[in-house]
Amino acid sequence: FEGVSDTTGTDPSPWAQWSRGWTAEENRHGDLLNKYLFLTGRVDMRAIETTIQYLLRNGFNPQAAQDPYKGFVYTSFQERATRISHSNVARLAQKAGDSHLKTICGVVAGDEARHEKAYTNFIKKIFELDPTGAVLAFRDLMKRQVVMPAHLMTDGQDPDLFEHFSIIAQRLGVYTAKHYAEIIQHLVRQWGLDSLCGLTGEAAAAQDYLCTLGPRYAKLAERSERRLQQHTAPLRFSWIHNRCV
Repeated sequence: FEGVSDTTGTDPSPWAQWSRGWTAEENRHGDLLNKYLFLTGRVDMRAIETTIQYLLRNGFNPQAAQDPYKGFVYTSFQERATRISHSNVARLAQKAGDSHLKTICGVVAGDEARHEKAYTNFIKKIFELDPTGAVLAFRDLMKRQVVMPAHLMTDGQDPDLFEHFSIIAQRLGVYTAKHYAEIIQHLVRQWGLDSLCGLTGEAAAAQDYLCTLGPRYAKLAERSERRLQQHTAPLRFSWIHNRCV
């Protein structure tokens, strides 16, 4: 993002050091889960590694346009989403009797909670210093919708892999449209949008939009859940040796 980038890869600035440390922790999450999957012997590691290769090659666009305001709104949202997801996987693992996976996902969720707190506080300070700019950045990102980092993933076999993965995640309650709506409402409360004053006309309109967005999404989530209940066709995944779920 402009103004907070690591221009050399070894910049000593606090922003650069934070970014590298954050990246290192996220990398550890992936490594740990990858090792867990390998040691279980229950998945097709070739398919897993192929998916990782394509995911990194394809990249993703968070729709932040290199704007640090939008970037920090995005990470505030995304870190909360991943915390919720890992916490729910930990719950499912405990229910299934897998204490190791429960512990792993619990630790990862704890890291994500710390990341969420940091990014949320970054934007909270921006709301204090530049409320109009912060509100407009929040509005712009919500209008584009929050893109999940893995939305371009593929295993080289299923062109709709992310969509199918998302269906299973919603069926299991790992991450759902309801969670998306709840995160919007949480951030609106966290940043005190309903009590902001002194905004420009455009920002005031954006404020109204954001304060009503969460409840609107909650209603859409209810419809989405009803549609999901009708989607009962089994889905095949190369990761589990082409078994259907």
